Amino acid sequence: MLLVLVMLVPLSVSYARYMSRPSSVPWTVRSVEWVRDNHGAWLVSLTERVYYTLTAPKKGGPGLVALPSLATDSSQTATRSGHQSRPVYTPPPVKPAITPALPGEGVWRPVGRMVNGQYPLRVALFRNERDYPRILTYAVWIDHSLTQLALYPGRVEPPQGSPRGPMMVPLDQRTRLLAVFNSGFKYEDSHGGFAVNGHVYTPLRVGDGTLVIYNDGRVDIVPWRGGALPANVVAARQNLPMIVDNGKPNPHLNNNGAQWGWTLGNSVRVWRSGVGIDRRGNLIYVAAPQQTVMSLAAALIRAGAVRALEFDINVYWPTFNYYRQPDGRSPVKLLPNAQNPGITRYLVPDDRDFFAVYTRPRNGDYAVPFQ
Repeated sequence: MLLVLVMLVPLSVSYARYMSRPSSVPWTVRSVEWVRDNHGAWLVSLTERVYYTLTAPKKGGPGLVALPSLATDSSQTATRSGHQSRPVYTPPPVKPAITPALPGEGVWRPVGRMVNGQYPLRVALFRNERDYPRILTYAVWIDHSLTQLALYPGRVEPPQGSPRGPMMVPLDQRTRLLAVFNSGFKYEDSHGGFAVNGHVYTPLRVGDGTLVIYNDGRVDIVPWRGGALPANVVAARQNLPMIVDNGKPNPHLNNNGAQWGWTLGNSVRVWRSGVGIDRRGNLIYVAAPQQTVMSLAAALIRAGAVRALEFDINVYWPTFNYYRQPDGRSPVKLLPNAQNPGITRYLVPDDRDFFAVYTRPRNGDYAVPFQ
């Protein structure tokens, strides 16, 4: 008994120190993270596998009869962006996997704030798998010509490097803020690269899929070819090999391997998120509950992505919030994942890195605006 107590002392000290650090994550999730980081990854993975296997959705059953409502305000006036008005492009409707479609299913509906008389954010809800008629996929289309994408380090991720910046949306940039969304896996799980404003926090790996932000405002998703960070790259975030390329699933993609997520296994159905690029260079964010990596890839393709990455998974991490007023006011939490921290995420310091979507800067400077 004494030996057991002696062995528990260093663990107790480690846990107490870990939990006493500033964090945006609730103690339940942090406790799991502590176990995972202290040689207990196998135990967490085993527990999660058992839980998600027991709670996996059953195929078939009654379908949905209506889509949930989305918050928007068509009465808003346009914000000044410094760009001339242009013809409005609307992406083609998403064809759901189940017919007949529900009223409004697959239609890109404008949400959030207007910019120069147009909505840069559009959301579509659709069913992606015939076998699961009650599971909805949430997709966001982001007009790259009206927006600026920015990547911010969090308090813990990436695990090294400085400056860390504000670890939230900078206060002096919130007048331009349109939306925020989650980034990829922890570095210890993906070993992917991370770079902002020319500073490489973690090295970029050759062959890994990379979301790249350029100094002219363009965004893209490409396999990293190696070499030094090009001068025209403002930010880059990797997360495992690409799951979609040339409008098709990665030929090596499967639900049984470990390449696109080891901790749970790709066949386990959990909340998953991903990002893609359409043929016009616009960004598409997709998230849904009860997904495998292959069903996520299929959802991204259905939403119009020609190249795509898997981003963070599990019920707590996927986040997409948009704002109907400047300064982060009138926020809307798009994803109905109950354990997610809600509408304040990334408006206060957060543990994980994340992306912010802004109106385009008037001065044409697309460097990530650190406080």
